[in-house]
Amino acid sequence: MGGRAGLGPRTAPRAVGAVPGVRGLVTAPLRRLRQDDAPAVLAAFRSAPDMARQGTVTTPAEAEAYVARLCDPAGPHRAFAIDVDSALAGLVAVTVDAENRNGWFWYWMHAAHRGGGLVTTSARAVADWALGEEGGCERLELGHRVNNPASGAVARAAGFVLEGRERGKFLIAGERIDVLTYGRLRSDP
Repeated sequence: MGGRAGLGPRTAPRAVGAVPGVRGLVTAPLRRLRQDDAPAVLAAFRSAPDMARQGTVTTPAEAEAYVARLCDPAGPHRAFAIDVDSALAGLVAVTVDAENRNGWFWYWMHAAHRGGGLVTTSARAVADWALGEEGGCERLELGHRVNNPASGAVARAAGFVLEGRERGKFLIAGERIDVLTYGRLRSDP
């Protein structure tokens, strides 16, 4: 495999073609997240209340810091912008545990771009990249709240397999919420 897992060249996977078994999905170019994406990241976090679960980005300074952390070449994050009309519309990322060749897989979309399949095709492309030679991971994992079934649909369409349920994992607005966990191995079909 050469080198440390997930720390190879800083290129981006391409979202090309449709996801098997999913009809009518469109694709968008994927590119590495850039520091000049900070205003679009802030707009995405302001687009829907559920974005607060993705991190604290409520000001331009917080957006700058969020993007800087994800763009740090020495850091564990491999973050890819879903580019619509030359602007960030969403993000798909892998936080790499190089020692174990694992990655925590995550994604989000600006509310105005949800429901069109862009995150699904992009997630599939990034997962394929991360599990390939260049990405260096042998396992990807993710979790989503049970009250967010759209995220589970994205995970399954991107080739992830449901592995379990973490009961009462999050306390949201005074209510315990379960989390469904998924995994995808390099050897998975």
